Amino acid sequence: MAIFRQLSLGAKAALAAGTVFVSMVVSRSYLAESLELRAWRWLFRLQLALFANSLMLLGSLYIWRSAISNLSQSPAAESTCFQLWKVAVIAFLALAHSSFFTMLFLVAEEPYLFSLAAYSCLGAYIIMVFFLCTLSGMEQAYQLLAWRAGRVVGSLDRTRKLALRPALAVVVTAVLSVVGLLNAAQPPAVKTVDVPIHQLPPTMDNLKIVLLSDIHLGPTVGRTKMEMFVNMVNMLDPDVTVIVGDLCDSEASVLRTAVAPLGQLHSRLGTYFVTGNHEYYTSDVSNWFALLESLNVRPLHNENVKISATRAQGVGGKDDDWICLAGVDDIEADILHYSGHGMDLEKALGGCSPDHATILLAHQPLAAKRACRLGQILT
Repeated sequence: MAIFRQLSLGAKAALAAGTVFVSMVVSRSYLAESLELRAWRWLFRLQLALFANSLMLLGSLYIWRSAISNLSQSPAAESTCFQLWKVAVIAFLALAHSSFFTMLFLVAEEPYLFSLAAYSCLGAYIIMVFFLCTLSGMEQAYQLLAWRAGRVVGSLDRTRKLALRPALAVVVTAVLSVVGLLNAAQPPAVKTVDVPIHQLPPTMDNLKIVLLSDIHLGPTVGRTKMEMFVNMVNMLDPDVTVIVGDLCDSEASVLRTAVAPLGQLHSRLGTYFVTGNHEYYTSDVSNWFALLESLNVRPLHNENVKISATRAQGVGGKDDDWICLAGVDDIEADILHYSGHGMDLEKALGGCSPDHATILLAHQPLAAKRACRLGQILT
């Protein structure tokens, strides 16, 4: 205990993060089969929140030192304004840290105001930590270059300098946060990309595929936004709609009504889904698969389907008039050792013919790199 007390706050935060990570590994290895499934899911998500918060402590300590500790010896430290500033920093950090816990306790059909505020603070927190680290790095680099050149670096009064850094950080963070929030409030941009596909059947020329990704239903995205996404997709009049992961950030039972508008998607040749890493963070993939199937969205769990414009997925038409649409589990399923899941290219492409066009759906670009390394031919 004496050694632990002698550690710096940063070292203690790093040790806490390591301890939580080890507990995640141990519980997944030894408790996953003994705990009731719902209890296990809740424990895993709680551990993820604690792990993220442990890592955030390092950034929070840096913000506190820059914004509060370095100014505590200045003449203004006893002023009412400084005390209010300290309260504001505490509230800001508390909201940022609470954001990960909202996925456990504050998820409903529509986002709670507290969740929106917490995640807004989390975004601002990331901007501020990045800016402070960048500013500090630039100062150190400038001083090093000046020292090597044999020049004397002039400096501001220490008190003014210590006050200028957090003030500049607040201004930059506020401006970028407002820009980010305004951008997030806008409908998503629609990008049209023409993709030449070798061996595409003539009857499927100009095939229109709409791709959705990273919707993140949960603390900050609810039914209203989902309805907007569905309406936008339907206006594009797609042949095929694909949802390539990170659809959700909470359990299927909690978001059942929020995701319901997906059942109104109109895709002539079907709507398909592959997992992202966040589906595995919910520890509820099986229930999400069942819910999506009830909404006429077919999960591609290391499997493929043959799509034909003339046969409407196998009814009538020529035998060679089809393309193979394959989907793989997200690569993080392997890292998390999620039972029954993991990227399996051989299984996903089983039955696809080299004489027909193949389209592979995956959440992360790393999956495409892995497919190329394994010698899979995707056309």
